[in-house]
Amino acid sequence: MKRLTGGQAAVEALRAEEIGHVFGLVGSATMELFDALHDADDIRFFGVRDERTGAHMADGFSRMSGKPGIVLAGQNGPGATNLVTGLAQAKAAYSPVISVAGALSSSHRYRDAFQELDQDDLMRAVTKKSWTVPSCDRIPEMFREAFRHAMAPRRGPVQLNLPRDVLSAQSEFPEFSKPFECRPTSIAAGSQEVISSAASLLATASRPLIIAGGGIKNSGNSEKCVALAESLNCPVATSPGHGDAMPFGHPLNAGQMGPRGNPVATRLAKEADVILALGTRLGFNSTFYSHEYISPDAEIIHVELEPAAIGRHFPARMGIMADASSVADQIRREIERTKDRQMADEWTSAFRRERAEWLKRRDGAAMLDAIPIHPSGLFKKLRDILPKNAAVTLDAGTLCLQATDALEYNMPRSLFTPLDFGLVGFSFACGLGVKVAAPDRPVVSLMGDGGFGMTVSELSTAVDCGINTVTLVLNNGCWGAEKAYQREFFSERYIGADISSPPFDKLAELYGAKGYKAVNIGDMASALEDALECDMPVVIDVQMDPDALYSFRRDSFSHRN
Repeated sequence: MKRLTGGQAAVEALRAEEIGHVFGLVGSATMELFDALHDADDIRFFGVRDERTGAHMADGFSRMSGKPGIVLAGQNGPGATNLVTGLAQAKAAYSPVISVAGALSSSHRYRDAFQELDQDDLMRAVTKKSWTVPSCDRIPEMFREAFRHAMAPRRGPVQLNLPRDVLSAQSEFPEFSKPFECRPTSIAAGSQEVISSAASLLATASRPLIIAGGGIKNSGNSEKCVALAESLNCPVATSPGHGDAMPFGHPLNAGQMGPRGNPVATRLAKEADVILALGTRLGFNSTFYSHEYISPDAEIIHVELEPAAIGRHFPARMGIMADASSVADQIRREIERTKDRQMADEWTSAFRRERAEWLKRRDGAAMLDAIPIHPSGLFKKLRDILPKNAAVTLDAGTLCLQATDALEYNMPRSLFTPLDFGLVGFSFACGLGVKVAAPDRPVVSLMGDGGFGMTVSELSTAVDCGINTVTLVLNNGCWGAEKAYQREFFSERYIGADISSPPFDKLAELYGAKGYKAVNIGDMASALEDALECDMPVVIDVQMDPDALYSFRRDSFSHRN
């Protein structure tokens, strides 16, 4: 037995879970915890400038590593409220972020005390679960519960609140050990009967299509989806934000489908007679809930860990509540045992020709000489220059949405986006967390000037902690998506859409990072090549064409057409 303060017990609980990285912002409510972290040489603390961006870093770390990401809000009240946006984003991505926040002393609750707030109630909408630790001796138990809930299917963020008196109290603790018994020990698979039916339906399809989503990408077993596609000679479209679920160069990869995808993958989804939806909800980003993006006549085999997602938006011929990669492997084995099967060679050959022609047209249409820089030229140069192992983070906004299917992702965990939460101000901070999780991979973050302005203070974190990412600020002097809507649906009655910013290259240098300014494609290419070799955080201020705006949510304004 060891006698420890609550703060020391919290750090021992993190150590027992083999946590080596913690993102957070120091605060007076958690001094005992931070004091214990001071002595924890095996846990590196990354001090951030805002709890929201700390949560994005933990989110990026989780998505890249597949392990829990820890964010620590040292102050109760405003420190906790700042976490809300980051945790809501993590919940939308099923990212196992464990958020730990200071809390009011137990004896001060319900007295309108300084910075008093019901943090459990606040966090319930943006997490899987929120707890307040009732006593010092229960800290190990509560941390075990937090990790168990965060990592249990479907994964997601949790909130743990630590009152001041609980952290300062002392208690006797037995040896801390990792509680393996609390973790899921098996992966759900489909029953043999339903697997046989699914395989038979796919084997007799003339226009089969696999749609791979986050359930494939995040499983760590995306090769099972690839093997199934090869056994069927069947194209694979990916859901938006998960273009890295299938290697770009694979001949069966159609790219991302839907309103933010490419026309080839989207046509396949609209014409397929059998669709195997693997680990995707077929939700908003993929379909806008409309048969405009998915065939109304297709027989859908829907594979999801979340039972409520199966057939929710489009009727499913059969639903399989299981791990997507496991089901893909089961169906492949069944397909390979099937003697009488129809190979969809004509459908797939036509797709491959169309895909090759589309990629050639895309490169040929790139505007490489435009000043300011046109998105098509920027994306062409990024495709040419980015290393094959690069990890790319994107923001929301019109330019980043145009980039979603315009870049090449060659392995899983290469694309990180705000997904359905559509968050502006996500990319840079997420990229810092991704880089901490994968220090040997180049990390390139794209975001608009407005989004970068929200989070630019984290350049201090990048410089102080040596987190060497490359950030391209796509600077068009406006909130692009909103300006596009005002242009196209509100007779160019602009209000609040145009913004001004300092020269971000100079600002980066003031923070101690490396800054570049690019006014043409040649500038951008040279700067990016230098940045990828530079052992410093880098910001490239890319001057973008302010008129190159695109309205993605035209459906929202159909009443104004």
